[in-house]
Amino acid sequence: MREKQAFAGLWAYNGEIKVNNELYRGLARSFGMAEAAFWVLYFLRMARDGLTLHDLCGCLYQSKQTVHSAVKQLEAEGALRAETGTDRRTRTFTLTPRGAQMAEATVDHVIDAEVRAMMEMDEAELAAFLRLFRQYNQALKREFGEKL
Repeated sequence: MREKQAFAGLWAYNGEIKVNNELYRGLARSFGMAEAAFWVLYFLRMARDGLTLHDLCGCLYQSKQTVHSAVKQLEAEGALRAETGTDRRTRTFTLTPRGAQMAEATVDHVIDAEVRAMMEMDEAELAAFLRLFRQYNQALKREFGEKL
């Protein structure tokens, strides 16, 4: 019985994740942006202080090539500026004034909507939502073990 409930829960969860993914994919399309470029702009806006390529790869959970391509696209559009760090191989990306304008017209609306959606949960609900999601991810990491 427990396995049947778990399977039904997995089916429902996967459906919700797909809905969530499609929401963001659709937003990126509606802004005329590639999905990876949308997320680079999003995370640079959230970080405020700039991020390295390594940081961006960690935020997006995408390959270095995918993120690098998105960064190059945004640089070509004049949205990003790259600054060399203390290590010559490390560059930190920040938004240019043009990038800040792009963010205001796109991802700022998304972030505002996300905050309002989170505010629909009370403090206990939000804490439970995050705790349970972390618990599920930790259980998956244990299950997958060496495969990761």
